[in-house]
Amino acid sequence: MPFRPLRKIFSPENVAVIGASSRVGSVGERVVANLINAGFSGPVVPINPAHDEVHGLKCVSRVSDVPHAVDLAVLCTPADATPDVVDQCGKAGVGGLICLSDGFREIGPKGRGREDELKKVLAKYPRMRMIGPNCLGVIRPPVGLNASFATDAVQKGNVAFLSQSAAFCASILDRAASEGIGFSCVVSVGNMVNVTMADLIDHLAFDPHTDAIVIYLQSLADARRFMSAARAFTRYKPIIACKAGRYHQSAIAAASHTGAMVGIDAVYDAAFARAGIVRVDQAEDLWGCAELLTRYPNRCGSRLGILTNAGGPGVMAVDALMRCRGQLAKLDPQRRNAMDELFPSGWSRDNPAVVFGDTDPVHYSEAADVMLADHGVDALLAILVPQPLTDPDQTARRIADVAKAHRKPLIACWMGGSRAASGAKWLHDHDIAVYSSPEKAVTAFGHLVHYGRRYDLLYETPKAAPPVVVSDDRTVDDLLGGEGDAAEKQSSQVWSELRSKRLLAAYGIDVTMPQVVRSANEAIAVADAMGYPVAVKVYAPELTHKTDVGGVVLNVSNAEQVAEAYQTIHQRSAQARPDIQVRGVTVQPMLVDPLGRELIVGAKRDPVFGAVLMVGAGGIDAELFQDSAVELPPLSESLSRRLLEQLQCRPMLDAYRGRPPIDMDALQDALIRISHMVAQHPEVIELDINPLVVTPTRTIALDATVLVDHDWKPIAPGDFPHLAIRPYPDRWIRADRLSDGTEVTLRPIRPEDEEAWTRMLATCSQETIRLRFRYLFKQVEHEMAARYCFIDYDRELALVAEYHPPAQSDDPAIAGSESCLIGVGRLIADAENHEAEFAVMVHDRWQGRRLGSILTDRCLEIAKQRGLQKIVAETATENRAMRTIFQNRGFQCRRIIGDDTLIFTLDMSDANADAESKQA
Repeated sequence: MPFRPLRKIFSPENVAVIGASSRVGSVGERVVANLINAGFSGPVVPINPAHDEVHGLKCVSRVSDVPHAVDLAVLCTPADATPDVVDQCGKAGVGGLICLSDGFREIGPKGRGREDELKKVLAKYPRMRMIGPNCLGVIRPPVGLNASFATDAVQKGNVAFLSQSAAFCASILDRAASEGIGFSCVVSVGNMVNVTMADLIDHLAFDPHTDAIVIYLQSLADARRFMSAARAFTRYKPIIACKAGRYHQSAIAAASHTGAMVGIDAVYDAAFARAGIVRVDQAEDLWGCAELLTRYPNRCGSRLGILTNAGGPGVMAVDALMRCRGQLAKLDPQRRNAMDELFPSGWSRDNPAVVFGDTDPVHYSEAADVMLADHGVDALLAILVPQPLTDPDQTARRIADVAKAHRKPLIACWMGGSRAASGAKWLHDHDIAVYSSPEKAVTAFGHLVHYGRRYDLLYETPKAAPPVVVSDDRTVDDLLGGEGDAAEKQSSQVWSELRSKRLLAAYGIDVTMPQVVRSANEAIAVADAMGYPVAVKVYAPELTHKTDVGGVVLNVSNAEQVAEAYQTIHQRSAQARPDIQVRGVTVQPMLVDPLGRELIVGAKRDPVFGAVLMVGAGGIDAELFQDSAVELPPLSESLSRRLLEQLQCRPMLDAYRGRPPIDMDALQDALIRISHMVAQHPEVIELDINPLVVTPTRTIALDATVLVDHDWKPIAPGDFPHLAIRPYPDRWIRADRLSDGTEVTLRPIRPEDEEAWTRMLATCSQETIRLRFRYLFKQVEHEMAARYCFIDYDRELALVAEYHPPAQSDDPAIAGSESCLIGVGRLIADAENHEAEFAVMVHDRWQGRRLGSILTDRCLEIAKQRGLQKIVAETATENRAMRTIFQNRGFQCRRIIGDDTLIFTLDMSDANADAESKQA
């Protein structure tokens, strides 16, 4: 996309330093010195009315005195003067800012007021973006830019480093200087009042110098933007993050089991996984992980071969491999025989392959070649310990040659100090990831495997599932609108079990429905009608944990026990919680199934990522065992399955010692329905279903509690601000007719459409494929299909035309199909929602029936609703149909690429004005 709001910051043609100084050691002096020493090729203008020159460069008094337009201004000014300086920069048309000044919200209320003032000034100049304040600065070695007050020179590299801590950033730069680590970009983000992590990730996605991003993170603000940016980046390149505060405890006083079981860090884990981010536990793992992932960005299996010239390090490597759940590769007999020929006098004859300590470089490298050629080995760790007769340098050279001959990862561990240093450097310089210890090497390998698995799981095609249909919209509206039991209207946000279960039932979730009674005789009558056994529970809507007050009596088998349970519950509740009003008891059928297993399913509102879902081992001991997994809603079939697979108790759901497995489809369906309920209703801020009993034949909620915020007001229809990931936009589904009267459904694409989308392309002509994609391909691979079917609805729209053929069809392409895709219109917006690329394709059989026009008009309508300002489309010169469609809708042919490609653009404000004038 041509609109790059941070371009002036990262690739400026000139830099002004406001607050430049000649005082040695000051921030203003250090910034000017760094710009000069880094070899920045453009003009550097110091600005300070108190100085004539700084480091030999002539000073000017104010930014408006600079004789040319300023691309980048670096602010080294006192905090209280900064808002006014920013205003001056805005008036002078400065392209971008880096504010190094501190004294803002990090110092307390006074600084927070300054920061609020700074935000107001920046809002006046939306195209002038600012990094900071309270940051170390920005360093871009590939363009010779060091706009920071860091004390260390920074080498060129292919990894971008984003740090939320200036001090941590400085320490990393110090270490990088001593270890020869280079960067494509270093950004100390500071307080992020204007430029966020998401903005930086989006910008770096287009940076040809950046192959990976490493992030040191303390907190996030705009979770949805961050998730969208990270998901877009990790489709092609890795992000490795170290999030501080992994063991931070959540609030002690939680209103539900879910609130107590889902900590802040678990939500970050779930969000990172959903965004494809690799999370490391320790800061030192950031670079080891990045070094391997940038060299081997493709997915790698978990079977590791280990070659070592010392037994001890081999054992250490195996221990580390087991900790990261990797697999020790099994050598096949052919490779074992080849190793016997290399070492006839003996070797370990297994993996790890322990060879002699004095093995020469030739035999060591040949052993590595043999192991890499084994089809059962996914990657090789080559460990070398510099023993008296070892030659680390020559071995490194030969190992580097072996690595070039294989596509599998070869990971080196050159242990020791001075004797190993030059060999390790040779390996590093020849694109081999090298580590100083087996543990570090294996940890990096574990992250490489995890990265590949995570990618596969993220883009695993889910099974098609029926849409979640609410059985009674009026019931849901009445419940969420405050209708229901008059006693509950006077209560807090906590709903009673009865009301909570009514909401679940409306979403098709099986429940045991309780009946409220207010006397022992009434309880007996209800129980007799239901049939025994029954469960009797306290009815007090503001009470969330009934068992805590002795308010639950199970397996009640006769009328006498019902009367006793009624009295017991009243007595216990009054003693344990005299502050609450007990309004009776509920009676409900008692589910007795020895084959059932108990789970807990819940939802809560995270302050950063919004609504989150949780599933875990259930029952009254749920909080004690803390066996739970977290995911962001909404769920698909594959996401619900993967959520369950994270549980330690997952094996108990399978067949075991004669006990049949539970109905997994029913359980996943319940999880999907719960996730849709939470996604569709921001009023629901917390939910407990405990227990959710799963059996071989059904999944049923035995108890439930919902917490709501009746004051919640949606910002805009379909906006879902309580979700970090925008759900499927079903409001864009509509029926339409082609010119010949054929009925089609226009709807956004789903991941489940991968098979139908692939089938559509497979039955299109090569000419149609060439005109749409500008190149030909023999078949559609899953990776390509995932790119087009797994989309971020916050930034993309792929509107498919779906046709439902008659039961008997003569067309072999659609015969036997319940539905098929016959066309796609696609919009891909930039991160700023300013401009979008548009393309449309119609299957050959359906061309000439106005489907291309219908898809184009509907996509432009949605683009208008989303506030896009400009649409850009590319088409072949000979594609007259598309040229006509664009020209009839006001597109302008702005540019010609070569001889066969046209670029059409549509200014949406002009298009909207034309449409309004035609309507008038």
